[in-house]
Amino acid sequence: MLVRLAVELKARGFSQQIVSVTGCGTKAADLEANGVPVTALNVGSMISLPGALLHLKRIVEHARPDILQGWMYHGDLFATLAHVLAPGHKYRKLLWNIRASNTDQGGYGAIVWLNARLSRIPDIVVANSHAGLDFHIAKGYRPRRSSVIPNGIDENKFKPDPQVRAQVRAELGLPEDVVVAIFVGRVDPMKDHESFLSAMAMTPVLRGLVVGLGTENLRLPANVRALGVRNDVQRLYAAADIVVSTSVFAEGFSNVIAEGMCTGLVPITTDIGDARLIVGDVGIIVPLRNPAVLARELNMLANMKQEQFKARGIEAREWIKRNFTLTKIADCFAALYSER
Repeated sequence: MLVRLAVELKARGFSQQIVSVTGCGTKAADLEANGVPVTALNVGSMISLPGALLHLKRIVEHARPDILQGWMYHGDLFATLAHVLAPGHKYRKLLWNIRASNTDQGGYGAIVWLNARLSRIPDIVVANSHAGLDFHIAKGYRPRRSSVIPNGIDENKFKPDPQVRAQVRAELGLPEDVVVAIFVGRVDPMKDHESFLSAMAMTPVLRGLVVGLGTENLRLPANVRALGVRNDVQRLYAAADIVVSTSVFAEGFSNVIAEGMCTGLVPITTDIGDARLIVGDVGIIVPLRNPAVLARELNMLANMKQEQFKARGIEAREWIKRNFTLTKIADCFAALYSER
């Protein structure tokens, strides 16, 4: 989301510069190709912290930004420290961004507690979900001002494409008449791959694809294939029919569900974060850690008449286009950044 937003705002005339607390990662090339410079602080331990903060302070002094925007917990913290340390803090805005909801199970207790103590410093705290904002206020966040700006999906990138669908299915050996469920996400306890795989084992009529870091090491039922890390997820969505998320914590706004819906897939998701707002009346909400219910709903979709299935996919895409496009979300950030 950060990459998409930075590139979109750069195209609108908002100069952008990204600083990563750790390494640059694989997305740096996408940013720099679009004229957004990226710097890595490479913080790996407490020993590297003082040097990293000094480096960040110098970056802020040189760039003289009008707005310093933190992104996620550690980004919020580092942005705050740089804002306080670098000259000019009286003339620039500090914004935070909350990207998660219920992080109690994710080992984030210390950083959430610390940021809560500092949450009066930023001018605005932006959350990508109502659930995320409510959770953090309950944890002690006391922002002077807050705003909810959900994630946005590029409707021109994530779209149905019959030709791509046929190509990818041929590449993966998937018959055209089989119903395919796709699960995108790194292997992490918050994603709960186990529930999805258990449900798929109970639904042999379906084929499944799991995509993301570590998925190639999962133990899979016979009807599921792991693809590991892929840079063509939009093509994989186009080859699928159902998009699934079984996240159990920390998910504020599921990009995967929204991207899949924008591609015309029918969504099934656990009741986490703002999932109900994302899927509206189009999707299916299932309980956390309940493979039997998930399997029942998957089986229902697998046996749905083709005309009904396609109609729900069209409705899913239209819902995202009306509510969660990248253009709409960039409009919100642009308006926020332009305030005086």
